[in-house]
Amino acid sequence: MRNVYCPYCGQQAEYVDSKIIYGRSYGMAYLCRNCDAYVGVHRGTDEPLGRLADASLRKWKKAAHAAFDPLWKAGRFKGKRNAAYLWLAQQLGLPVSETHIGMFDVEECISTILICSKETKGDY
Repeated sequence: MRNVYCPYCGQQAEYVDSKIIYGRSYGMAYLCRNCDAYVGVHRGTDEPLGRLADASLRKWKKAAHAAFDPLWKAGRFKGKRNAAYLWLAQQLGLPVSETHIGMFDVEECISTILICSKETKGDY
């Protein structure tokens, strides 16, 4: 288990079965009970899928995915997820290694929504 700390309260997150969070097991996760912040892990590892997210950030991440995912699934990038994240990194001015919605804070999620909404309305 890794040392994963809550960005909200600074306490070390617990490594738990996601059943504690969802009522059904989807694998392991890191959980801060104080802040109700959590993040899943990559299958077969203890590596977090991103940063711990509280209820507000989870809402914004879902909205960012709703704006971004259609671009790579059926839109401009037609199944090329890595190309879509490279494009998003350039739009956000971030390194590709730091460009994943799972790592984003609220501000980055909002920027993603605005960028993707503008792109969706434009010509390909």
